[in-house]
Amino acid sequence: MGRSFEVRKASMAKTQGAKIKVYSKYGKEIYVCAKNGGSDPESNLSLRRLIEKAKKDQVPGHVIDKALDKANGTGGENYEVARYEGFGPGSCAVIVDCLTDNNSRTYMDVRQCFVKNDAKIGTPGAVSHMFEHQAVFQFKGDDEEGTLEALVMADVDVSDIEAEEGVITVFAPHTEFFKVKNALSDFLGDTPIDLEEITFVPQIDTQVSGEDVERFEKFLDMLNDCDDVQNVYHNAELI
Repeated sequence: MGRSFEVRKASMAKTQGAKIKVYSKYGKEIYVCAKNGGSDPESNLSLRRLIEKAKKDQVPGHVIDKALDKANGTGGENYEVARYEGFGPGSCAVIVDCLTDNNSRTYMDVRQCFVKNDAKIGTPGAVSHMFEHQAVFQFKGDDEEGTLEALVMADVDVSDIEAEEGVITVFAPHTEFFKVKNALSDFLGDTPIDLEEITFVPQIDTQVSGEDVERFEKFLDMLNDCDDVQNVYHNAELI
């Protein structure tokens, strides 16, 4: 895995329209998280992680504040979590996480992304067994043994640590996210943590080549253009 594994991040796009779409997705996710678990990041750890992630992706403060204010109000939309699984171009495994106020509409939108790109949407559990739900951290460095020792001393459950090309990647159970973050912050000092995510890590990659590469990229673009899609995870290795 290491650097070759693509942890899916909401990236800042070049166009204003794409930026607005990213802000909208963060706003929706923050609203739902705060509505369900409370709007205080100190007591709602999932919300704290989400806000930190949004800030790292340069989401403006007013977008975050608006979502929190909306969650504190009465009424509002009733979003539900929807997850779709299937096989993308080249038979790679794909998980699509959504927040929706209309399951039928969202299912049809996501299904069309599969159908139009020689992909097949499956039933719940079709591919999720091929992934592990993990916390992933990356930072510049090469002291793999020192990193492991610091995490062990902090009583952190670590799944794996890899050092490659001057970058260290730490994998841990998703429930250990904040313990890993705090232990790494103490160990690294002023060295920034470049990546901190809870994501689905594939247990094995599927090589996608030839014409399937273009289909796969179009497939991802279509999914990311769907208003209800929040995150897309896959095990494709483009060659």
